[in-house]
Amino acid sequence: MEQILHQVAHNMEKQLDNEIGRLDALDNSDLEAIRQQRIAEMKQRAKQKQEWLAIGHGEYSEIDSEKEFFAVCGKSDSVVCHFYRSDTPRCRIVDMHLRLLARRHLETRFVKLDVERAPFLTGRLKIRVIPTIGLVKANKTKDFIVGFTDLGGRDDFSTEMLEWRIARADVIEYSGDLLVPPTEAKKQRALQIQSKKTIRGPADSDSDLDFSD
Repeated sequence: MEQILHQVAHNMEKQLDNEIGRLDALDNSDLEAIRQQRIAEMKQRAKQKQEWLAIGHGEYSEIDSEKEFFAVCGKSDSVVCHFYRSDTPRCRIVDMHLRLLARRHLETRFVKLDVERAPFLTGRLKIRVIPTIGLVKANKTKDFIVGFTDLGGRDDFSTEMLEWRIARADVIEYSGDLLVPPTEAKKQRALQIQSKKTIRGPADSDSDLDFSD
């Protein structure tokens, strides 16, 4: 174990030395160029956010017709649309989660559409189960989340679970593991922590709490 720790520390020191060497090799003009590039990127990102907000991003809103649905998809590159019916309790659960995600993901437009106002569209998209969430990218429907089957088949799924499922269609920016659902990732982390505790043993665990020195 000591050899492994020593090797890890050595590798980290080497990486740090390499990074310091790389920075030392840059002259003032290189550093200024990097600084200007980052400033430009930040300005572009800020401008993009303002443009998104101007067309309804950042909030979860209702659209009134099929015509408005196509207009929304024409303006926004990424759209999440909840096809709902007012008398379906599960649709209110979806509303709660999408309202949170709309504020979290400015890059995507989040809307809802009553299926009774869009018979042509729901027929064309073959929407038969309510709720259904349509995931649209570059004006093309990439995927559907039909009911709660993909969310664990339960009403009390987390916002993170829905976020992960939406991210798999590449319509929101996501930094997590797309191959592992958040619920499974939490279980794996818990098992890893428990495994480490088991390997260390009770004596080592006690020593962590020993402040006698």
